[in-house]
Amino acid sequence: MGATGIFITGTDTGVGKTIAAAAIARLLKERGVNVGVMKPVTSGCIEVDGRLVSEDAELLLWGAGCDRTEDVAPYLLRAAIAPSVAASMEGMRIDFGRLREAFDRLAARHDFMIVEGAGGLMVPLAGGLLVADLAARLGLPLVVVARPALGTVNHTVLTCFAAKQLGLPVQGVIINNYPESPDRAEESAPHLIDSLAGAPLLGVFPHVPGDDLREVVARLATRLAAEPATRIMLREIGIP
Repeated sequence: MGATGIFITGTDTGVGKTIAAAAIARLLKERGVNVGVMKPVTSGCIEVDGRLVSEDAELLLWGAGCDRTEDVAPYLLRAAIAPSVAASMEGMRIDFGRLREAFDRLAARHDFMIVEGAGGLMVPLAGGLLVADLAARLGLPLVVVARPALGTVNHTVLTCFAAKQLGLPVQGVIINNYPESPDRAEESAPHLIDSLAGAPLLGVFPHVPGDDLREVVARLATRLAAEPATRIMLREIGIP
């Protein structure tokens, strides 16, 4: 049996997985849940005071109110490219055993884990191993984060189909960064995804403007807390 939690994946890179994951973490923290976070592999890390930093992991930690440990972000890679390639450039190989051990240590300290993948399910991590293989290794159900724009129905249905072909349970889909005034494609996307993806639509997260990502996450979590549908989303991911 895997630990209680979810594995956040995306239909593509840049869909806002980290914002969505951090907002869920903050929402759970404010409900009194002992939530832990993990970003197993980060490409495109920045250097701060001579050390590499995962900005994604930092935002997740802030949302969850957790302390930083090496287990939260075990692999920090400089190049903003496929993790397997970035790791090879640095003479490194991503070890799934190390990631599982780090996850187990975190899961032992928290009641609920939110793990954010890198890009989509088919992103290569090490040799022929993909993000999908890591999700399977950790034993967590998927939550798929999608964009609202034209093309999202195809990307989302393909992601859910691939997951099911690989035997990965899909807890549901979140459409992220939904505009206040959607166009025709954006307006129809939630219904089509809910009908065709073979997984429930857990939520439609609104666009929250701003350059300060912590402020964006805080405002998004506040808006979600006020939505009656959020209780259904939380129940679906295992929070009573």
